[in-house]
Amino acid sequence: MQFRENADVYTLDNKKVGEVERVVLDPQTKEITHLVVRKGFLLTEDKVVPIELVESATEDQVTLRKMGDLESLPNFEETQYVRVDRVDPKYPYEKGYAWPFFWYPTVGMTWWSRRAYPLYPRPRYVVETWRNIPADTVPLKEGADVISVDGEDVGSVERIFADPERERATHLLISEGLILKEKKLVPTTWIMSVEEDEVRLAVSADFVDNLPETETFYRKGAKA
Repeated sequence: MQFRENADVYTLDNKKVGEVERVVLDPQTKEITHLVVRKGFLLTEDKVVPIELVESATEDQVTLRKMGDLESLPNFEETQYVRVDRVDPKYPYEKGYAWPFFWYPTVGMTWWSRRAYPLYPRPRYVVETWRNIPADTVPLKEGADVISVDGEDVGSVERIFADPERERATHLLISEGLILKEKKLVPTTWIMSVEEDEVRLAVSADFVDNLPETETFYRKGAKA
């Protein structure tokens, strides 16, 4: 499904919410997971709307399913996203459609920041500690090899950032390697699989190489 830029967004009772400004893609499947709806009659801020809330869509209009308070949806923050063509230059964008973005949260921004409408499923990976590791998680060591979806060694895990309350990894800081020469921050939602000494990403080596170099590693509320 594709969505035209500036398509009107309405509720089921025909009240205009706003307009489609961008779409958010899953980096692995390239499928649309969310719409970014520009603030309008019912919204005071630009909102990120899960695709599951779309009842129907045409070229010019999107209709949302019946739901509660629209204002409870997550706000769209420019710094939490990266435009697809900046990390995947070969992505086939069609003029007239909403620009596609990937969710690229900074350290301190986690998938549970909005409990009612989480942005992505919760990763199962935790930082290895001396305490008991939960049965449904996988321990991950610093220094583990990082492999892209196309089989390239893009570096190694230099640091693991975790939510201090839940002790679950949210980001990996990776550096060095055959392809990657700079330090890059990778959200754990971009991980396809993990073993103790190896991480396999759902994105390509070129994708990782085109990520902006990370200069600031810490934000309030996160730990390494």
